[in-house]
Amino acid sequence: MHAIFGRHWIFVGVEASIPEPGQYFLADFGPYSIIVSRGDGFELNAFHNVCRHRGARLLHEQHGEVANLVCPYHQWTYAPTGALLHAELPAGADNACYSLKRAHVRSLGGLIFVCAADEPPGDFDALVDAVGAYVDPHRLRDCKVAQQIDIVEDGNWKLAMENNRECYHCMGHPELLQSTFGVFGYTEDDVNPARREAVREHNAALAASRDIWARNGLPCEPVEHLDDRATAFRIQRVPLTGPGESMTLDGKAACSRLMGDFTEARLGRLQFHLQPNSWHHLQADHSIHFAVLPISAGKTLVRTTWLVHRDAVEGRDYSLDNLTHVWKTTNEQDKFYVGLTQQGACNPAYEPGPYAPSEWQVEKFCNWYIGRLRTALGEH
Repeated sequence: MHAIFGRHWIFVGVEASIPEPGQYFLADFGPYSIIVSRGDGFELNAFHNVCRHRGARLLHEQHGEVANLVCPYHQWTYAPTGALLHAELPAGADNACYSLKRAHVRSLGGLIFVCAADEPPGDFDALVDAVGAYVDPHRLRDCKVAQQIDIVEDGNWKLAMENNRECYHCMGHPELLQSTFGVFGYTEDDVNPARREAVREHNAALAASRDIWARNGLPCEPVEHLDDRATAFRIQRVPLTGPGESMTLDGKAACSRLMGDFTEARLGRLQFHLQPNSWHHLQADHSIHFAVLPISAGKTLVRTTWLVHRDAVEGRDYSLDNLTHVWKTTNEQDKFYVGLTQQGACNPAYEPGPYAPSEWQVEKFCNWYIGRLRTALGEH
């Protein structure tokens, strides 16, 4: 936990969930609990959820709104800036020495990342430079949260990430395959003859989509640094099947009020994932964001957040069920698969088999993981 989640930039949520001063949410992973809040000047703050007196947890509700932070144990009181306002201290003690401990916090186009380490990885600006032109047109800061759902998977966080890094198992996601190509990452030589037509359809859709993306000024080429830096990532714009508009059962836009300044819905999806704990799907009409947060060695919270334009109205511009159905169902299916893998991987008889060609991103993830462990061990 310390080597990975205690030392890296961790995706924890979206700015749209705390638009007003005083609003906060908690980011809990392993032994860490971090309060992410909106300051009076609309700045983002991140504080360790620990009183500076005797260590009591300050906040328990996962999200809410507070003025000052008051410890429920001895009522030490902190300002929204984390400064200690009130406490019964010994004579001569300086309140300034007992402010809440800060965590590092950064935003990438409205996506919030925190780092619990004293010194975070220094490559976040490089990440912003690399992907900003891809993410910014969706204007995530101008969105609102349509739905957020937490599920707990009975598996290690690493298994949850590995499961998401391949589509070898996507035949087990029939709802997802209504709008996505299950052959992403394959060539015709990788699949049996029955699936080669699907590969050709994907390639044709990709060629047609490039013209649409160019017309809208949207970059699409993959940018990949999956195992050669601390804040590793991959981003690419890809086509969707059928109408090509959204990850819904019919492939059509789920929200009529499009994001940003988009004027057409057939923009496919921007797929973006980062090591160690998140993936994101951004479309013209809505976006979906996934945070993988370890609870224990055998349990993992997967938090899914759906965003729509802040002016979109439920019941008029979108149906919540239509918006969320595909990924609610897919998440439950993945929960089952991760649980199966956890059970089998704990069996003394388990011995890993070779990766399939389409599982190259799983291998990249494992390369990154091993490299970061080596770096952490080398510093001790």
